[in-house]
Amino acid sequence: MSRPLTLVELLRHGPLPEVTVHGPADLPAEILSVRIVDRVESLDVLQPGTAVVLVGHVASAAWTVEMALRKAWEHAAACVVVPPGPLRAGSVAELAGRLGVPLLVVEGDVLDTAVLLASAVARPEAGRTALTARAAQRIARAGHRPASVLAALHDVLPRTSVAFTGPSGALLAGRASALRADSVSVRVPVSDPDGGQLAVLTAQSQSRAPDWTTTVTEILELAVAPLTAWAAGERLGAERSERAASALLRTLLARYAPEAGRRPPPGERSEAITDSGDTGPDLVLSSAVALGWATNGPFVACALRPDAAPTTDAGPLLAPWWDRGGIGGPLVMHRGAWVAWHTLTGDEPPIELFASAERRLAAVVATAAGPWRVAAAVAGPIDSLTGLGAALDDAVAAAGVARPGTVVRADRAGPAQLLAALPRESLHRPAAALLAPLLAADRDGALLRTLAVLLDVGGAPSAAAARLGIHRNTVTARLERLRALGCDLEDPKLRLPLHLACQVLLDEDT
Repeated sequence: MSRPLTLVELLRHGPLPEVTVHGPADLPAEILSVRIVDRVESLDVLQPGTAVVLVGHVASAAWTVEMALRKAWEHAAACVVVPPGPLRAGSVAELAGRLGVPLLVVEGDVLDTAVLLASAVARPEAGRTALTARAAQRIARAGHRPASVLAALHDVLPRTSVAFTGPSGALLAGRASALRADSVSVRVPVSDPDGGQLAVLTAQSQSRAPDWTTTVTEILELAVAPLTAWAAGERLGAERSERAASALLRTLLARYAPEAGRRPPPGERSEAITDSGDTGPDLVLSSAVALGWATNGPFVACALRPDAAPTTDAGPLLAPWWDRGGIGGPLVMHRGAWVAWHTLTGDEPPIELFASAERRLAAVVATAAGPWRVAAAVAGPIDSLTGLGAALDDAVAAAGVARPGTVVRADRAGPAQLLAALPRESLHRPAAALLAPLLAADRDGALLRTLAVLLDVGGAPSAAAARLGIHRNTVTARLERLRALGCDLEDPKLRLPLHLACQVLLDEDT
């Protein structure tokens, strides 16, 4: 048999269009029948679990309503239903609270209310289906915006707080009271357009009714589709307008910049709460979450520069290449480069996770992105959004000195990367003049490569031999020839020009 509807279901999601409750509103008592009472004598034969609907002269005087409440208490009736009247909010309402018998004051024709109640009680499963259908209609009319969807949920779930939170726990829309840990809660994940988890809907109430969790879960699940559609629309809009994504990133970084003062971490409340418990929608953070941007650290920040291509025109080909690589995170134009970041996940320390992310990026960058090769840089690990802006700037600067097909760590850019950033065309003639004696004697390029490696390793013959894959004595012999040709590695004034000249000439050979 179908489980009877409870008073909580009828009050929260039931067929009563407008109702004011005096006395307890969260009783889990089951409503087994509905009785219309138009005579005082009928109050002596009430059955347990009855919804008592008062009509006529029984509903018109305070003393008859008080008598009905007392008889309902004596016979364990579920509730008393009356039409509006001038005496409801005084002693009658106070008596309902003392006795623990809900007094329901309904708008409109009380007989119509009795019919609605009787229909729902007679067919409880059909009644629950109708409740869900009404909730679906209200949510559908709300559209896709999180603030509108949450407002609809609060309309169909009275006396229940609902919150929409991102992966970091940040409140994106709804009521912060839903995130308290001191009462019953329901959590429903919201999928992103790719099938992953975008966010979470959390509902909370002080109710201990056994059917509350099931009913609210069904209602929240109705809101998943419009919220996923909202995220899909946001991502499509960003793909159509790279400028919009760049502007959003600038706003996000400015908001969490250290010089902007202390910003609460994404998991903390950051918006003012109104008297109703609603927050103003966090448009910046919610838009970032909709686009799939990571908002909780630790992060790794990346910057990409395609070679021989206008950076602003590279997006349509870079995006699918980036997705195939499986690195994750957004790809957004920022300060003349394409930047991305994602959360480091795993059981290892963040520095080890960062090293692993660097290796994965190197494997992706080693493959061409359409007609271009890509130079990249990484920075991190970064603990929170507060440090993301500086990390992205460091990565962009380091990517500017990286060779195509390679990845540079922003904190470990060496002489080769820094020297490579200088204009090679204007340096070729001075470099060739400085190394003219060496170039004249170096038929196979071995001396030039040895000189470059010796400068990279600080002049240590053993380290140079290991890198070149030759015997240490061979390096020592070549070092003597280099000195004879005017390349004195011990001269501090000459060491940097020699290093620069080697880098320029070797780059032309690669």
